[in-house]
Amino acid sequence: MKLITTGNAGTMESNDIMITVEPSDAGGVQVDLTSSVYQQFGKQIISVIKETTAEYGVKNAVITAVDKGALDCTVRARVATALTRAAECRDYTWEVRQDV
Repeated sequence: MKLITTGNAGTMESNDIMITVEPSDAGGVQVDLTSSVYQQFGKQIISVIKETTAEYGVKNAVITAVDKGALDCTVRARVATALTRAAECRDYTWEVRQDV
């Protein structure tokens, strides 16, 4: 997936996460996370964000995440939506993962 513009998803409400995805020329996926539960779950949140970007084939991106206690499934959904919006994708192929 090639990122074209900035994509956003999520809210600043409790139990949600705001994800902003921007294209980048630098190598890799850079994640900037702000979270009230960073000490307990920061590594897990970053891991879920990076796994989701890898599943979508994104190799270069800057991702800003402001977490308000979101569960992993919410983080995945917000990242997937932000990536799709950043790629200006109109061909949605949503499916249920069998390995979960």
